[in-house]
Amino acid sequence: MPGRIYDATWGRIFAACYDRFLAPTEEAGLRAARSGLLAGASGRTIDLGAGTGLNLEHYPDAVSELILAEPDPHMIRRLRARVAESGRPAKIVQAAAEQLPFDEDSFDTAVFTLVLCTVPDPAAALAETARVLRPGGRMLFLEHVRSPETGLARWQDRLHGAWKLFGDGCNCNRDTLAAIEASPLEVESVERGEIPKAVPLVKPRILGSAAVPR
Repeated sequence: MPGRIYDATWGRIFAACYDRFLAPTEEAGLRAARSGLLAGASGRTIDLGAGTGLNLEHYPDAVSELILAEPDPHMIRRLRARVAESGRPAKIVQAAAEQLPFDEDSFDTAVFTLVLCTVPDPAAALAETARVLRPGGRMLFLEHVRSPETGLARWQDRLHGAWKLFGDGCNCNRDTLAAIEASPLEVESVERGEIPKAVPLVKPRILGSAAVPR
């Protein structure tokens, strides 16, 4: 199947090069944005689409238990290595955000960073996040999104197919804020900005939090 061939070839290469791809952006300010966002995490926390574990170093002591959920086998291999090197206690679970193997109301914090662009069904992922968060639990997010500027949004639409192929399923034109607003979660805060040193297609970003109504 073409999907299996893609995953076994470019999917493996993409995972191997992911940290290298992001290094200039991380150094130019994305790392600081992660740190500021994740300072708000506390209690039992789930990092959804944890990837290679770039969030790991930023979780504060207020996080009592850390679960790292990642569906991609190539990413999860690198995630396991990073967790082992860090010495930080964390449980790794191979699971997609749309179908989490956890009970309702079992987490205090959920985290999405550069993930909702890639999940096949963001509405299902957000509904599942709301299910596993306790009432009052918070979702922290940092995502690149569809541009509010018409000109750039048109280019995101035109180049969407090519970018998705290159980006291992990444949708450069996804209106993630609208998806969050339409979910069972209530947006608490949102800040628009840009991902530093990113190509224009994935430069617009949102950062903020949403919560499960009490």
